[in-house]
Amino acid sequence: MGTNFKFLRLTASVGLVQFFLCLRAGANLIPGSASVSPIADAFLATGTNGNLSADNFGGAGSLAVAAGALPGGQFQTLLRFNLSGAKTALDAQFGAGQWSIFDVILTLTAGPHNNAIFNNNAAGAVNVSLMQNDTWVEGTGTAGTPTTDGVSFNSLPTITSPTDQALGVFTVGSATSGDSLFMLALTPGLISGIMGGSDIDLRLSAADNAVAFLFQSRNDPSFYPLLTVNVVPEPGSIAIGVLGLATFSCLFRGGVRQTRG
Repeated sequence: MGTNFKFLRLTASVGLVQFFLCLRAGANLIPGSASVSPIADAFLATGTNGNLSADNFGGAGSLAVAAGALPGGQFQTLLRFNLSGAKTALDAQFGAGQWSIFDVILTLTAGPHNNAIFNNNAAGAVNVSLMQNDTWVEGTGTAGTPTTDGVSFNSLPTITSPTDQALGVFTVGSATSGDSLFMLALTPGLISGIMGGSDIDLRLSAADNAVAFLFQSRNDPSFYPLLTVNVVPEPGSIAIGVLGLATFSCLFRGGVRQTRG
């Protein structure tokens, strides 16, 4: 009896995933979604000769990632998202523990720089990793007026760890406007952080020797970074009942597309 139920539940899960993929491919729909902006962010900079390594830029209107070989030196960015509100909203929609993560998208909006410390935007690749250490302090410094009241490039050895989890390498262009969407890898740490409604700390760094990516910070009223969690209901007894509908719907639409759009 138990084995049969597990098989039916697994079959229903596959059917529902196909159904939701079908809906999303055909109508750009997803059953549940929650988006959050950062509660803290800061870029970290070395400067041309290490002169900015001890400075904080947590209050800046822009964030940056740049390779160390560029004229302005290396830039990295830290982002902290609190997922408690997203979890509460998804629990209210589906029931506590009754939803599963489908994908997680980080959206960043490119922008031009207005300070000489930045490198000019250049195409390349960006690493995104999930940090295990969440003790860094945003601070209040800006590109024009750096401070020492928060995280700096010199802080990195104390807040990064070999256990930080890689979430992907993403290509960006040299444009100074428009959104870049990063579909993050669903690592155990990212899943548990979202499901638990806790803080998620991300570090963005250069993945090649050419990239220079400037984008808006949480201080921008319109184009701040956004972390979007798309979910599907956790299959239960009701899922078995809609399995036939899911299969029929996808067949009617001509089959499930392999891309997620």
